[in-house]
Amino acid sequence: MKPHAEIAEVWPRDGRVRLVGRIHGRPADGDWRLLLVRRGHAGQRLDYPAQVKGDRFEGELPIADLAVADAAELEEWDIHLTDGEVELRAGRQLDDIRGKKKILVYPEQRVHGIDVRPYYTVKDNLSLVCRKCRTGATT
Repeated sequence: MKPHAEIAEVWPRDGRVRLVGRIHGRPADGDWRLLLVRRGHAGQRLDYPAQVKGDRFEGELPIADLAVADAAELEEWDIHLTDGEVELRAGRQLDDIRGKKKILVYPEQRVHGIDVRPYYTVKDNLSLVCRKCRTGATT
């Protein structure tokens, strides 16, 4: 199995998404950061500090940063963990649950006219989906 950031916990609340997990298949030495890559716009990236102890990591990202000016009705951001040299895709591969996309559903949070929700892809990787609010209401 490829090295990756194995997600153990996802906590979407209070305008943030907190992630807890383990670095799998690679030494966890160095400074690590959570990295968001806007799908279809690989050059647009956001990164946030991640705390690492042993192979365990923890970090959080503010969802307000995902309200980009040129956003379409639907935007997706892929989550990685990076030490500046490699980018490890965040996901949940080491359990026996396949097809998490249809099984694990996280709550949405609304900010700046968008609804943001973490979700698992068809490959059991973790991403964020952003949808413009139909009412245009913000919180």
